[in-house]
Amino acid sequence: MSDELVPADQSHLRASDADREQIAQVLHKATAEGRLDIHELDERLAAVYAAKTYGELVPITADLVVSGLPRNPAIPQYQPAVSDRIGGEPGSAVSVAFWSGVHRKGQWVVPRMHNAVAVMGGIEIDLTHARFAEQEVTISCFAFWGGVEIRVPDDINVHVDGFGFMGAFEDRAPARRHIPGAPTVRITGLALMGGVEVKGPKRKKSQILRELLD
Repeated sequence: MSDELVPADQSHLRASDADREQIAQVLHKATAEGRLDIHELDERLAAVYAAKTYGELVPITADLVVSGLPRNPAIPQYQPAVSDRIGGEPGSAVSVAFWSGVHRKGQWVVPRMHNAVAVMGGIEIDLTHARFAEQEVTISCFAFWGGVEIRVPDDINVHVDGFGFMGAFEDRAPARRHIPGAPTVRITGLALMGGVEVKGPKRKKSQILRELLD
């Protein structure tokens, strides 16, 4: 087994007690088969229980045969949880506000690609209770003398990379960490003499006060 058996983006992830126990069992079996002596077992077990990440566990069994097959991975592959917000019949692929207003909120299903076009009008898209047709979706915005406001909850991944020309394309949501298995929403597009604004979830006054006191 080698480091390549655990993808680079997973080797830094924290190992659990169950992961360490699985490696310990591999070492005990190797000792019983005569592949390790008792001193090597003690040294490797100490390394196992001191390891904090998958990447630290990989070298410990790198020279061993696991389950009778050379170079078989002993490290359990990280499997992110699948969000219960993914799936469903996709909703409309377009929101258009021309001298008018459009509101999308509640339990609607965001399609793989949703286009929001605001021309001298306004569009409000609330993803707080939305579902997502696929793991990754894109909301493409175009605002001309109008505005698009998108509210994003804390339990999804969001990437904002739009452009403002004589306008503003702003990400005002709080800093977010990546959530494995959560839906990913890419928000892109152009604000031309208009504005696109991405906001975090609405918070009650009591929540805001508590965060300030913390």
